[in-house]
Amino acid sequence: MNAPWTPGRGSSTREPFVAFVCDDATADQVRPIVVELGWAADKVNKGGLRNAVQTLSVSASPNVLFVDLSESGDPLNDINSLAEVCEPGTVVIAAGQVNDVRLYRDLVASGIQDYLLKPFNPDQLREAFSQAQAVFNAPKHSEAAVERPHLTTAIVGVRSGAGASTVATSLAWLFGEKHGRSTAMLDLDIHFGTGALALDLEPGRGLTDAIENPSRIDGLFIERAMVRANDKLAVLSAEAPIHQAMLSDGSAFFQLQEEMKSAFECTVVDLPRNMLVQHPHLMSDVQATVLVTEMTLAAARDVIRLLAWLKSNAPQSAVFVVANRVPTAGIPEISRKDFEASIERKVDFVIPLDQKLAAQAAKLGKPLAEAGKGAKTSQAFLALASRLVSAAEESADDTAAAASGNKSLLGRLGGLKAMMPSKAKK
Repeated sequence: MNAPWTPGRGSSTREPFVAFVCDDATADQVRPIVVELGWAADKVNKGGLRNAVQTLSVSASPNVLFVDLSESGDPLNDINSLAEVCEPGTVVIAAGQVNDVRLYRDLVASGIQDYLLKPFNPDQLREAFSQAQAVFNAPKHSEAAVERPHLTTAIVGVRSGAGASTVATSLAWLFGEKHGRSTAMLDLDIHFGTGALALDLEPGRGLTDAIENPSRIDGLFIERAMVRANDKLAVLSAEAPIHQAMLSDGSAFFQLQEEMKSAFECTVVDLPRNMLVQHPHLMSDVQATVLVTEMTLAAARDVIRLLAWLKSNAPQSAVFVVANRVPTAGIPEISRKDFEASIERKVDFVIPLDQKLAAQAAKLGKPLAEAGKGAKTSQAFLALASRLVSAAEESADDTAAAASGNKSLLGRLGGLKAMMPSKAKK
């Protein structure tokens, strides 16, 4: 709760202080100190932790939150419930009647700033509140970080079963783990998406809520709806009931991408190919597109069709053709040479088939790139992730040059095309 999830999010929409206490005696102790520090006395509410969870589930969290655990039967579990609705960056002070050093350590480890034992005196409250305010106002490490260009990557499976979701989860993990970029993964297979499943997460209702009510989508919604895989990666996925049609004009998906662009440094969109036909505007701001294919005749045909579609509908996007699940022994349906001749361009990356690694990753609930560190499959993912990050940085440099008048827009587009492999000679 003390670590900010969204770098740069201001405190202008937050209350500076809110308290939830269990009894009048505690309220009478807290209010004078609150007034002394310049905060509003009416922000001291009755109801303790239960009221705190209910209130913060529908409103923004304050800078500093004081919560009374006196009526809690399981303080540690209840604090975890509070963390689910509490906006990251909020500094939390808890109070209670249980005098247990182990509980204190567990509560601090869970993310709260301090735990005060009741009854307390005014000096204790004054010091705890002042310290919490200082912690909130202290410079955050993320605020000092160098601003980097946002990278939006669409992962499109050329054929069903090509392994696009496997590629998407590994890339999203690598952007965060190896490149240190805060990353959002958006799985747009509403009914059968595996983005959360591959990371051993529960998908939640965030994505379905966004589709049903796009007007709710804002920065706060993104923070609460997304499920964290780790400190650098968050996932928005769904497992909508298969009897329930999720009708949308695509505005919700576009808004989600826009909010993710503001909140994260990278966005990985697992984009089912039928979405390209239904919602082509989703590709309008995508810098890189990864076409995931297998070495088959049907896949070659569809690579050709998708390359033509992208050229017409997303000319700004650098396209990378990735051959996935390529057998290391035996002969694929079409050789690489014949496949490249058919699509009239090179295959950019080849990811070898490793059935043992795939089974291990599934059991561990980890992406392939994490489960098989050092394996040839993981090395291929790492090379692809590095290429995508480099492409984003080079594109940003060209944009900056164009803005300064050193390079025309036409030249910038030409530089983007130069990043793409040339077509193979017939």
